[in-house]
Amino acid sequence: MDSGVARQPIADMDKYVETLESLQGKAKETLRMIINKAKCDPKSIVFPEGENEKILRAAQVLVEQGIARPILLGNEAKIRATLERLGIDLNGGVTIIDPASSDKSEAYANELFHLRQRKGLTLSEAKRLITRKSRTHFGCMMVRQGDADTLLAGIDSNYAETIRPALQVIGKQEGLSSVHGLYMMVFKNGIYFLADTTVRIDPSSEELAETAILTAEKARMLEIEPSVAMLSISNFGSVRHPQADRVRRAVEIVKAKEPGLAIDGEMQADTAVVSEILQSSFPFTTLKQTANILIFPDLTSGNICYKLLNKLGGAEAIGPILMGMNKPVHILQQGDDVMDVVNMAAIAVVDAQNCSSP
Repeated sequence: MDSGVARQPIADMDKYVETLESLQGKAKETLRMIINKAKCDPKSIVFPEGENEKILRAAQVLVEQGIARPILLGNEAKIRATLERLGIDLNGGVTIIDPASSDKSEAYANELFHLRQRKGLTLSEAKRLITRKSRTHFGCMMVRQGDADTLLAGIDSNYAETIRPALQVIGKQEGLSSVHGLYMMVFKNGIYFLADTTVRIDPSSEELAETAILTAEKARMLEIEPSVAMLSISNFGSVRHPQADRVRRAVEIVKAKEPGLAIDGEMQADTAVVSEILQSSFPFTTLKQTANILIFPDLTSGNICYKLLNKLGGAEAIGPILMGMNKPVHILQQGDDVMDVVNMAAIAVVDAQNCSSP
């Protein structure tokens, strides 16, 4: 508009951006919907890696777009110096906390000791974890105590270093066998949910069923109607093998627990996503459309699949999204860029909204 190239004035820039994104396909439109949903009720997100430049740039986007209220953990002087060097002005839109000097550190250390004292943790070690050794423990304790709505971490650490404090401090929901992980795979014209891709290595039928139900809940949370395929080497009994039997049993468990959920299997991957195969070869299937949720029989196949789709198939991978935690905690990947962090933050906010709703 300033240069005169635009033929018409743009009165509402946000709406114009949404229009452009909708022209890029259903996937971009869905991501924008998630961001807009987050904006309706922004939640506080604690970032244990608050000194990381990508986190600071993402915090700028989150503040400017009203997606979330970032809480940055780290040395305040270092964070402010980095913000100045990057030319980022957050206009007071973030909170900066140094665990080493926080007035909450002692209470957090005492609570951590109470939680882990019969797991070999001493009080002195709890204090070291909270104040100096692990900002992720401090951040998780903030979420546990209600001082933050959700946590997003992992851009500077490996997966195990991030999920371990979350399990120790926040824990899984009562009645679940474990937490589970999924990835949203964003293609130009659609979104698929792949699970479990990060946690359960060799799941039982009950655990597979649990994964399917939790993934369907996450899809509905993001206003996507779930259609679930339980994947296998077998198509509805074509292969007799204990692994296929385990998947078949999982389908039975889900149908008994969630009779209204669109789910079927065991089925091969191409059957799940190609309408011609699903409807012509297996007209008896209870799925009315191809699957948008793919539940893998083991972590190996799920992990391999999402990485190949990301690197060779051109899909944008958003995740890992943790399911089954007592309070919302989500994990970044070490190679994530700024928009990856923003997208995960929006999902974390929507998750926190869902947890806080009556």
